[in-house]
Amino acid sequence: MDEISNALRSLKMPGMAHYWTTMQETRQHDSLSLKDGLQLLIQAELDNRTTSRNSRLVKKARFRYQTSISEVIYDSNRGVDKQKVLNLATCDYVRKGVSVLITGAAGTGKSWLGTALGHQACMNGYKVAYHNVYRLFQEIALARISSTLHRFFAKLAQTDLLILDDFGMKVLDGQQLLDFMEIIEDRHGQKATIMISQLPVSDWYDVMKGNTTAADAILDRLVHTSVRFELKGASLRQKSNLKCTETERND
Repeated sequence: MDEISNALRSLKMPGMAHYWTTMQETRQHDSLSLKDGLQLLIQAELDNRTTSRNSRLVKKARFRYQTSISEVIYDSNRGVDKQKVLNLATCDYVRKGVSVLITGAAGTGKSWLGTALGHQACMNGYKVAYHNVYRLFQEIALARISSTLHRFFAKLAQTDLLILDDFGMKVLDGQQLLDFMEIIEDRHGQKATIMISQLPVSDWYDVMKGNTTAADAILDRLVHTSVRFELKGASLRQKSNLKCTETERND
């Protein structure tokens, strides 16, 4: 029996090898037909490969937080509509290359919601990349210096879902605006983008006013067909800190 398990592992079928060992330990193989046993082994291998793939996708995404759709707290008063989130959880917007715009004051859960949607995309087998906008432009500057900019942009363009956090924290200069327009242009109608910002969408133009032509092109591609969340309410971080303080006092 160990020979079979070892052979399966040498064939790079760890899921099947593990389930085979489990079948021996529980004597399950004695009551199964060859067909039923083989089906269970194959399914175990498929499940293991899916889990491994999803873990790799999550790791490569470099999310800011660790969360998932199951942890989202729905509250229409805060702007987190349950049906809208569940519709996005199907990842149909990723397949169609639709943009999602998440705005709201600091601490309202924008990045948390964006991460949950990104994690769900990973669970569905999509390639996701999470970037702080300021750091993204730093990476672009380094890629330009090292003559790898074309490859960097190509990688972004091939990413199924690109999450850009903290958009609008500073005005984009001339070259940054042109780079940003290229990123959005490459993705328009083909790959999905989630934009996260403290600024309402109506103020985004001011962040890009250095080049009105580019600003018009970017907003035209992002805004008109997008799904929007405008989060409201008190900071969730303040609530969390208050709970921790109360717990310490009770202790």
